[in-house]
Amino acid sequence: MAALAAVYPADGYRNPASWPRCAPLTPHLLASCESEPDDGAASAQCASLLNMAAKYFYGRAAYAVARPLLERALAIRERTLGPEHPDTATSLHNLAESLWVANRPSEAEPLIRRALGIDEKSYGPDHPTVAIRLNNLAELLRNTNRPSEAEPLFRRALSILEISLGPDHPQVATGLGNLVRLLQTTNRQSEAEPLYRRALAIDEKSLAPDHPDVAIRLNDLARLLRATNRLGEAEPLLRRALSIFEKSLGADHPSTVTVRNNLSRLRPKKRVWWPWR
Repeated sequence: MAALAAVYPADGYRNPASWPRCAPLTPHLLASCESEPDDGAASAQCASLLNMAAKYFYGRAAYAVARPLLERALAIRERTLGPEHPDTATSLHNLAESLWVANRPSEAEPLIRRALGIDEKSYGPDHPTVAIRLNNLAELLRNTNRPSEAEPLFRRALSILEISLGPDHPQVATGLGNLVRLLQTTNRQSEAEPLYRRALAIDEKSLAPDHPDVAIRLNDLARLLRATNRLGEAEPLLRRALSIFEKSLGADHPSTVTVRNNLSRLRPKKRVWWPWR
């Protein structure tokens, strides 16, 4: 188990380049954690491995496969580390995300709130981990039609990230992206656009130009341009985003399909009216 922990990629969720390494190791990981060890330290390591495998499956959009692994990891951590441990908060947060993707927000919300409470107590109110929890809680609130509750959480998270990590960190780009989606939802396009462009510039500078996060920013900015009737500006951004997703995630990944659909809706085919005969 220790040997697997040393070589299994921890970034399977956000880094498709790690997937070829995750794929052959994952069956060995799952076999090694099939039965929980009696030793507390080994159990905690098993929970970490299950969490990493779940993130790999989550990145591959195999959400139904990831969820039971996240549930097992949470149960182990609650039992071995305690209900208030930061690693338990991480498991709560990860499981909440999987429930959200499965369209079960009412089950996800109390888990995110519990994770936020643990991390605020463990790290203090201005820690970057607290900002991650705030962002995800706010995103859930935005998507359940509670924008007035979501906005102050988004702004608090962004402030924490800018102060703690610096204004050009990729996490700041994520915080900006989350906030501007809310601004666009509430019809504040002129306020949203410069923040979208700032998020894209941060990711293009700090990540590889073909990183999936860059494609996310391109798609978000293109959506705003489409909403403000600038189709000619939106189209090349969507085409670039689609190319990135197809190469990094594959043609059938949900993110790829979303961008492909956005591109097809950008310029719908004109109906041809044939003359009467």
